[in-house]
Amino acid sequence: MSIWGKIIGGAAGYALGGPLGALLGVVAGHAVDRIRGEGDATPESSATRQVAFTIAMIVLSAKMAKADGVVTRDEVNAFKNVFRIPPGEAKGVGRVFDEARRDASGFEPYAQQVAKMFAHEPAVLEELLGGLFHIAVADGVVHPAEMAYLRQVGEIFGLDAHGFERVRVSHMGAEAAVDPYEVLGVAPGASDAEVKAAYRALIRENHPDKLIAQGLPQEFVDLANEKMASINAAYDRIERQRGLK
Repeated sequence: MSIWGKIIGGAAGYALGGPLGALLGVVAGHAVDRIRGEGDATPESSATRQVAFTIAMIVLSAKMAKADGVVTRDEVNAFKNVFRIPPGEAKGVGRVFDEARRDASGFEPYAQQVAKMFAHEPAVLEELLGGLFHIAVADGVVHPAEMAYLRQVGEIFGLDAHGFERVRVSHMGAEAAVDPYEVLGVAPGASDAEVKAAYRALIRENHPDKLIAQGLPQEFVDLANEKMASINAAYDRIERQRGLK
Protein backbone atom coordinates (compact mmCIF):
# COMPACT_ATOMS: atom_id res chain seq x y z
CA MET A 1 0.00 0.00 0.00
CA SER A 2 1.27 3.48 -0.86
CA ILE A 3 1.94 6.05 1.85
CA TRP A 4 -1.18 7.90 0.72
CA GLY A 5 -3.35 4.79 1.15
CA LYS A 6 -2.03 4.25 4.67
CA ILE A 7 -2.90 7.82 5.61
CA ILE A 8 -6.36 7.80 4.06
CA GLY A 9 -7.19 4.47 5.72
CA GLY A 10 -6.51 6.01 9.11
CA ALA A 11 -5.22 2.83 10.74
CA ALA A 12 -1.75 4.34 11.04
CA GLY A 13 -3.19 6.80 13.54
CA TYR A 14 -3.21 4.14 16.22
CA ALA A 15 0.56 3.76 16.00
CA LEU A 16 1.20 7.46 15.51
CA GLY A 17 -0.90 8.90 18.32
CA GLY A 18 -0.83 12.59 19.23
CA PRO A 19 -2.71 15.29 17.30
CA LEU A 20 -1.53 13.86 13.96
CA GLY A 21 -2.95 10.44 14.79
CA ALA A 22 -6.17 12.02 16.04
CA LEU A 23 -6.67 13.82 12.76
CA LEU A 24 -6.23 10.56 10.85
CA GLY A 25 -8.86 8.99 13.06
CA VAL A 26 -11.33 11.79 12.37
CA VAL A 27 -10.84 11.45 8.62
CA ALA A 28 -11.27 7.66 8.79
CA GLY A 29 -14.37 8.00 10.96
CA HIS A 30 -13.13 6.37 14.14
CA ALA A 31 -11.50 7.39 17.39
CA VAL A 32 -7.81 6.94 18.05
CA ASP A 33 -7.26 5.75 21.59
CA ARG A 34 -3.56 6.54 21.82
CA ILE A 35 -3.95 10.30 21.61
CA ARG A 36 -1.35 12.25 23.52
CA GLY A 37 -1.91 15.96 23.30
CA GLU A 38 1.75 16.71 23.85
CA GLY A 39 2.72 14.62 20.84
CA ASP A 40 4.82 12.19 22.83
CA ALA A 41 4.07 9.11 20.75
CA THR A 42 7.32 7.30 20.04
CA PRO A 43 7.63 5.90 16.49
CA GLU A 44 8.71 2.27 16.51
CA SER A 45 8.90 1.60 12.79
CA SER A 46 9.99 3.32 9.61
CA ALA A 47 6.41 3.02 8.33
CA THR A 48 5.08 5.03 11.27
CA ARG A 49 7.77 7.67 10.78
CA GLN A 50 6.94 7.91 7.09
CA VAL A 51 3.26 8.39 7.88
CA ALA A 52 4.21 11.04 10.45
CA PHE A 53 6.25 12.97 7.90
CA THR A 54 3.56 12.81 5.24
CA ILE A 55 0.57 13.66 7.43
CA ALA A 56 2.57 16.53 8.93
CA MET A 57 3.22 17.81 5.42
CA ILE A 58 -0.49 17.70 4.61
CA VAL A 59 -1.61 19.27 7.90
CA LEU A 60 0.99 22.02 7.96
CA SER A 61 0.29 22.82 4.29
CA ALA A 62 -3.41 23.13 5.09
CA LYS A 63 -2.68 25.39 8.06
CA MET A 64 -0.40 27.53 5.88
CA ALA A 65 -3.20 27.89 3.35
CA LYS A 66 -5.14 29.75 6.05
CA ALA A 67 -2.24 32.06 6.89
CA ASP A 68 -3.09 34.72 4.32
CA GLY A 69 -6.80 34.56 5.16
CA VAL A 70 -7.79 33.19 1.75
CA VAL A 71 -8.24 29.46 1.20
CA THR A 72 -8.89 28.23 -2.34
CA ARG A 73 -9.10 24.90 -4.11
CA ASP A 74 -6.02 26.00 -6.07
CA GLU A 75 -3.96 25.55 -2.91
CA VAL A 76 -5.16 21.98 -2.58
CA ASN A 77 -4.36 21.37 -6.23
CA ALA A 78 -0.90 22.90 -5.76
CA PHE A 79 -0.17 20.33 -3.06
CA LYS A 80 -1.35 17.48 -5.27
CA ASN A 81 0.69 18.70 -8.22
CA VAL A 82 3.89 19.35 -6.29
CA PHE A 83 3.88 15.93 -4.62
CA ARG A 84 2.46 13.98 -7.56
CA ILE A 85 -0.27 12.21 -5.66
CA PRO A 86 -1.70 9.31 -7.73
CA PRO A 87 -5.10 10.24 -9.23
CA GLY A 88 -6.78 7.42 -7.35
CA GLU A 89 -5.59 8.80 -4.00
CA ALA A 90 -6.12 12.52 -4.69
CA LYS A 91 -9.69 12.69 -3.38
CA GLY A 92 -8.77 11.02 -0.10
CA VAL A 93 -5.74 13.24 0.43
CA GLY A 94 -8.01 16.21 -0.27
CA ARG A 95 -10.25 15.06 2.60
CA VAL A 96 -7.30 15.03 4.97
CA PHE A 97 -6.27 18.49 3.77
CA ASP A 98 -9.81 19.84 4.22
CA GLU A 99 -10.16 18.35 7.71
CA ALA A 100 -6.87 19.91 8.76
CA ARG A 101 -7.93 23.22 7.31
CA ARG A 102 -11.24 23.14 9.20
CA ASP A 103 -9.65 22.01 12.45
CA ALA A 104 -9.85 24.84 14.98
CA SER A 105 -6.53 23.93 16.56
CA GLY A 106 -3.46 25.93 15.71
CA PHE A 107 -0.58 24.46 13.75
CA GLU A 108 1.74 24.40 16.75
CA PRO A 109 0.72 21.02 18.26
CA TYR A 110 1.24 19.29 14.91
CA ALA A 111 4.59 20.95 14.29
CA GLN A 112 5.71 20.16 17.83
CA GLN A 113 4.79 16.50 17.51
CA VAL A 114 6.72 15.93 14.30
CA ALA A 115 9.63 18.04 15.62
CA LYS A 116 9.86 15.73 18.63
CA MET A 117 9.65 12.59 16.50
CA PHE A 118 12.51 13.74 14.27
CA ALA A 119 14.49 15.64 16.87
CA HIS A 120 17.63 13.66 16.00
CA GLU A 121 17.11 13.94 12.22
CA PRO A 122 17.18 17.68 11.52
CA ALA A 123 17.67 17.08 7.79
CA VAL A 124 14.23 15.41 7.66
CA LEU A 125 12.65 18.42 9.35
CA GLU A 126 14.39 20.70 6.86
CA GLU A 127 12.88 18.62 4.04
CA LEU A 128 9.45 19.09 5.57
CA LEU A 129 9.99 22.85 5.79
CA GLY A 130 11.29 22.79 2.24
CA GLY A 131 8.09 21.08 1.14
CA LEU A 132 6.09 23.88 2.72
CA PHE A 133 8.14 26.39 0.76
CA HIS A 134 7.21 24.48 -2.41
CA ILE A 135 3.55 25.02 -1.59
CA ALA A 136 4.06 28.66 -0.63
CA VAL A 137 5.76 29.56 -3.90
CA ALA A 138 3.41 27.50 -6.10
CA ASP A 139 1.41 30.59 -7.09
CA GLY A 140 4.51 32.71 -7.63
CA VAL A 141 3.95 34.91 -4.58
CA VAL A 142 4.74 34.28 -0.92
CA HIS A 143 2.38 36.31 1.24
CA PRO A 144 4.03 37.99 4.26
CA ALA A 145 1.71 36.00 6.53
CA GLU A 146 2.89 32.78 4.88
CA MET A 147 6.52 33.75 5.41
CA ALA A 148 5.79 34.52 9.07
CA TYR A 149 4.12 31.10 9.35
CA LEU A 150 7.13 29.38 7.79
CA ARG A 151 9.45 31.16 10.22
CA GLN A 152 7.35 29.98 13.17
CA VAL A 153 7.40 26.39 11.91
CA GLY A 154 11.15 26.68 11.43
CA GLU A 155 11.57 27.83 15.02
CA ILE A 156 9.55 24.87 16.31
CA PHE A 157 11.76 22.61 14.19
CA GLY A 158 14.78 24.05 15.96
CA LEU A 159 16.17 26.21 13.15
CA ASP A 160 17.82 29.47 14.12
CA ALA A 161 17.62 32.54 11.86
CA HIS A 162 20.67 31.46 9.89
CA GLY A 163 19.35 27.93 9.38
CA PHE A 164 15.97 29.21 8.24
CA GLU A 165 17.61 31.55 5.74
CA ARG A 166 19.61 28.65 4.34
CA VAL A 167 16.40 26.71 3.71
CA ARG A 168 14.64 29.78 2.31
CA VAL A 169 17.26 30.62 -0.29
CA SER A 170 17.30 26.98 -1.40
CA HIS A 171 13.65 27.20 -2.41
CA MET A 172 13.03 30.77 -3.55
CA GLY A 173 14.14 32.84 -6.50
CA ALA A 174 16.24 32.25 -9.56
CA GLU A 175 19.72 30.82 -9.13
CA ALA A 176 21.31 34.19 -9.89
CA ALA A 177 19.44 35.78 -6.99
CA VAL A 178 20.46 33.12 -4.48
CA ASP A 179 23.55 33.55 -2.33
CA PRO A 180 25.43 30.24 -2.70
CA TYR A 181 27.14 30.79 0.65
CA GLU A 182 23.73 30.96 2.33
CA VAL A 183 22.77 27.65 0.73
CA LEU A 184 25.89 26.01 2.15
CA GLY A 185 25.50 27.77 5.48
CA VAL A 186 28.94 29.40 5.48
CA ALA A 187 30.16 32.99 5.46
CA PRO A 188 31.57 34.48 2.24
CA GLY A 189 34.88 34.85 4.06
CA ALA A 190 35.10 31.16 4.91
CA SER A 191 38.25 29.35 3.86
CA ASP A 192 38.27 26.93 0.94
CA ALA A 193 38.59 24.07 3.41
CA GLU A 194 35.56 25.29 5.38
CA VAL A 195 33.48 25.61 2.21
CA LYS A 196 34.40 22.09 1.12
CA ALA A 197 33.66 20.67 4.58
CA ALA A 198 30.25 22.37 4.70
CA TYR A 199 29.39 21.09 1.23
CA ARG A 200 30.38 17.52 2.03
CA ALA A 201 28.43 17.57 5.29
CA LEU A 202 25.28 18.80 3.53
CA ILE A 203 25.58 16.19 0.80
CA ARG A 204 26.05 13.49 3.42
CA GLU A 205 23.13 14.61 5.59
CA ASN A 206 20.71 15.29 2.73
CA HIS A 207 21.31 12.27 0.53
CA PRO A 208 17.88 10.85 -0.40
CA ASP A 209 18.82 7.32 0.69
CA LYS A 210 19.77 8.53 4.15
CA LEU A 211 16.61 10.64 4.45
CA ILE A 212 14.43 7.69 3.47
CA ALA A 213 16.13 5.57 6.13
CA GLN A 214 15.34 8.31 8.66
CA GLY A 215 11.65 8.56 7.77
CA LEU A 216 11.26 10.45 4.49
CA PRO A 217 8.75 8.49 2.36
CA GLN A 218 9.81 7.20 -1.06
CA GLU A 219 7.12 9.39 -2.60
CA PHE A 220 9.09 12.48 -1.56
CA VAL A 221 12.40 11.48 -3.14
CA ASP A 222 12.03 14.14 -5.84
CA LEU A 223 11.89 16.77 -3.11
CA ALA A 224 15.16 15.51 -1.65
CA ASN A 225 16.75 15.37 -5.09
CA GLU A 226 15.82 19.00 -5.71
CA LYS A 227 17.52 20.03 -2.50
CA MET A 228 20.64 18.09 -3.47
CA ALA A 229 20.61 19.86 -6.83
CA SER A 230 20.41 23.22 -5.06
CA ILE A 231 23.36 22.32 -2.82
CA ASN A 232 25.41 21.13 -5.80
CA ALA A 233 24.57 24.25 -7.82
CA ALA A 234 25.64 26.50 -4.93
CA TYR A 235 28.94 24.69 -4.53
CA ASP A 236 29.55 24.76 -8.30
CA ARG A 237 29.14 28.55 -8.31
CA ILE A 238 31.58 28.99 -5.43
CA GLU A 239 33.95 26.52 -7.05
CA ARG A 240 33.97 28.57 -10.26
CA GLN A 241 34.33 31.87 -8.40
CA ARG A 242 37.28 30.61 -6.35
CA GLY A 243 38.83 28.32 -8.91
CA LEU A 244 38.55 25.37 -6.55
CA LYS A 245 39.50 21.90 -7.66
